[in-house]
Amino acid sequence: MILVTGATGGYGNSTIHALLNKGIPASNIAALVRNKEKASDLKSKGIELRIGDYSDYNSLVKAFQGIDKLLFVSGNDIKARENQHKKVIKAAIEANINHVVYTSFIRNTSVEDSAIGFLQDSHAKTEKWLKESSLNYTILQNASYFENIPMFIGENVLDTGVISLPAKEGKSNSVLRDELAEVTAHILVSEGHNNKIYSLTNPEAFSYKDVAEILTKISRKEIIYQSPKAGDYQETLKQYGVPEEYIELLTAFSLAQAKGELELSDNSLEILLNRKPTTIKEYLSNAFN
Repeated sequence: MILVTGATGGYGNSTIHALLNKGIPASNIAALVRNKEKASDLKSKGIELRIGDYSDYNSLVKAFQGIDKLLFVSGNDIKARENQHKKVIKAAIEANINHVVYTSFIRNTSVEDSAIGFLQDSHAKTEKWLKESSLNYTILQNASYFENIPMFIGENVLDTGVISLPAKEGKSNSVLRDELAEVTAHILVSEGHNNKIYSLTNPEAFSYKDVAEILTKISRKEIIYQSPKAGDYQETLKQYGVPEEYIELLTAFSLAQAKGELELSDNSLEILLNRKPTTIKEYLSNAFN
């Protein structure tokens, strides 16, 4: 029995569909949700819904009963995540889960030196707890998602003609989230992944200047990239009424890219997919056409 957490989110939901596409019976898949009403589509497919919350230890222990493999999608509440992840691992041990697959993030610098240290710290700690536990684990150090690019460059970039981010000439090895989910499903149903760490990145690294050039070609409209100072960038976003939490997130990831933190080349994704991953040009052509 496989339990997928974050089942109504993009990653978890995509992994469930990848499992079904691999021929795994719906009766062998369970979904951890906080609200059954939001998971009616999964229930209609025959997926068992189990109620649980990362902040509620007892609910996790109950939901984990009878589960052999757990997809542990990292929590999205950054401030609460450390304590939540402790509870997930403790509950997995108590429920005698055989194998935990955890979605982490690529890391090529120390947490202390990272522009996204607030994010990396809980990932690094969770990886450490898994390694020190009695659980069999697989750690997926995932690259950032292609699907986040529109949020960074603006949904209306073809109208504005400008990409403005303090990312300098930094590059990223971003990937398609659905392809990460496809690999995750493969790991959940195949052998040989116990106590391994995979860096799942795209072989091709790209900068926002590259993104501007690709968009210019596919749209036949001139798109330029400019990299303002972080402070000026934040002031501009404030003037447009962007919420503070988004300003902090966009700035931090841009600075991380400027420092090279999002650039990491590894062929694990290609090997596990058994094909070349989607390229940035292919993604942008689909997203902005």
